[in-house]
Amino acid sequence: MKKIGFLSFGHWSDSRHSMVRSGADALLQSIQLAVAAEEAGADGAYYRVHHFAQQLASPFPLLAAAGARTSRIELGTAVIDMRYENPLYMAEDAGAADLISGGRLQLGLSRGSPEQVIDGFRYFGYVPPEGMSDADMAREHTRVFLEALKGEGFARPHPRPMFPNPPGLLRIEPHAPGLRDRIWWGAGTRATAEWAAEQGMNLMSSTLLTEDTGVPFHQLQAEQIQRFRDTWTAAGHDGEPRVSVSRSIFPIVSDLDRQLFWHDQGSTDQVGRLDGGNARFGKTYAGEPDKLIAELAEDEAIAAADTLLLTVPNQLGVDYNAHVIESVLTHLAPELGWR
Repeated sequence: MKKIGFLSFGHWSDSRHSMVRSGADALLQSIQLAVAAEEAGADGAYYRVHHFAQQLASPFPLLAAAGARTSRIELGTAVIDMRYENPLYMAEDAGAADLISGGRLQLGLSRGSPEQVIDGFRYFGYVPPEGMSDADMAREHTRVFLEALKGEGFARPHPRPMFPNPPGLLRIEPHAPGLRDRIWWGAGTRATAEWAAEQGMNLMSSTLLTEDTGVPFHQLQAEQIQRFRDTWTAAGHDGEPRVSVSRSIFPIVSDLDRQLFWHDQGSTDQVGRLDGGNARFGKTYAGEPDKLIAELAEDEAIAAADTLLLTVPNQLGVDYNAHVIESVLTHLAPELGWR
């Protein structure tokens, strides 16, 4: 059994080909798709965060709104770029959104990917101290955020407060019990997956790895997952960590599916350059259900993960993306043992 959700980048474009023309469209349709996914039987609604782009950015108003409109599915990010975040303010926002949802948040964090502007985090007021890289800064922000989520007091109270204080040091409020255990790290390499395990975070791995060893993408990702789990065990953490992988999967079960995705039926892995190094991109799965079942059964990383996130083409609109999700749940998941 696997949890199956969707991942939306929330693109919008003022184009006649787009069903999402504005930021308002992107936000409202993201909520509507969460509702539709829950009705279809999916397990999660996840959103990507990008700054300085016509895509979803500040995630917590969206997560809180989706939490108020749904009752069962997980609500998460994949991922929040921690170079841009004030970790204590983020802990307040995350706590509030988690309580509104009834404890359903699953927050994916990361150092982030190349952005629309050079060093965009500097415009947000975050400059790495001398001797620290932007990746180091993201990890330090993450450390402070994780500490705040524990709910332990650390701030000295004012001797004459406006309102009475509880005894002792004060913590970030509102506190969301259990949220610390529902934090994930979006790892682009095997080494960062091991670091995530050491910190006691769950693992998110997408359709991109910023390294390449010459083996197929799904095998490299499966190795990443195994290294993560081995490191988790060696670190002595309690419980079993969760692992998610993202995939672009489009069962062709209608004429519209065929019109939109026939050209992706021969998709293969791609190797390129990203951030000055080699990177391997996973293929798109598109085709008749029988063909996809056979191909997906050979995907070692999906087999190793407990959660599958379907990357959706959100500009095709809520109805079509709900159809894609339902098609995977109906035509593929039972045959593959995911349901």
